[in-house]
Amino acid sequence: MQFAGFSLPNNLFVAPMAGVTDRPFRQLCKRLGAGLAVSEMVSSNTLLYATDKTRRRTDHTGETEPISVQIAGADPELMAQAARFNADNGAQIIDINMGCPAKKVCNKAAGSALMRDEALVAQILAAVVAAVPDTPVTLKMRTGWDRDNRNAPRLARIAEDCGIRALAIHGRTREDKYMGNAEYDTIAAIKTAVGIPVIANGDIDSPEKAAAVLRHTGADGVMIGRAAQGRPWIFREIAHYLATGKTLAPPPVTEIRDICRSHLDDLYAFYGEWSGVRIARKHIAWYTKGLAGAHVFRQAMNTEDSVTGQLAAVDHFFTQLSHQGVAVHYQASCFEELAA
Repeated sequence: MQFAGFSLPNNLFVAPMAGVTDRPFRQLCKRLGAGLAVSEMVSSNTLLYATDKTRRRTDHTGETEPISVQIAGADPELMAQAARFNADNGAQIIDINMGCPAKKVCNKAAGSALMRDEALVAQILAAVVAAVPDTPVTLKMRTGWDRDNRNAPRLARIAEDCGIRALAIHGRTREDKYMGNAEYDTIAAIKTAVGIPVIANGDIDSPEKAAAVLRHTGADGVMIGRAAQGRPWIFREIAHYLATGKTLAPPPVTEIRDICRSHLDDLYAFYGEWSGVRIARKHIAWYTKGLAGAHVFRQAMNTEDSVTGQLAAVDHFFTQLSHQGVAVHYQASCFEELAA
């Protein structure tokens, strides 16, 4: 896929997720078939640039290119500064956050709260694009502030006029947060309204669903978020299905163990032992979700506070499953009507 001046291996994107899409997770998803992974959002608050959290979020050492960094804020000049700061620190694509529904972001009039002020949106987009003339700028947003104000098609046209190179649209309003089902009619309307690439996002949890959303919206690609948590191989599954029309078998538990172990090693190296072990817990919970004995295992695993103890617990759990001949089974997607 040609995207913002880069040639990507496919049209599958990893959605930016706070506390999830750190460098180890982005690299893992890319190895397992994602065409592009967007970083966790970096605040435009310059006072936070020197914090450990921001330093880690702007650490792209060894990362597969292109490197896309998302910035968040509500002040045009601060957003322009954030764009320059990240471009100077390795970002090859600047993505603007206009989709986050979290209260702590929206209460500062950032994230999806920006969608209520179209004039301010235009100012921010123009300022960021002008600040990094040699770096493509993309935008992620929702369908609107609430269901009565789905103004994303209008904002998409504003974005294109301001020089935004591509759009990612989550099929919910800010009011919806992550409740209910995503809708894709608004994404389809946006695709017909602009000439830049449009990426569809929201509730894409299987290869069949990805194909159905692409057909329904006419979008240029799909963006996967929560469905990749504990299942980063979903990208190779989708890529295979889109290329062949055939479904890959789920990975054996031994491969899940190996992927999990590799991911944990990267987390320990990236964060250090104390933080790495604690951050790893949620990823281990996602990798083991739905597997036999996972609940009891997670309770015991969460008491482990060392790398050796955590790895031993993971190895023991997956070894037992392998000896028992346990196989992974995916739940059927609940969006059969769209795939029809």
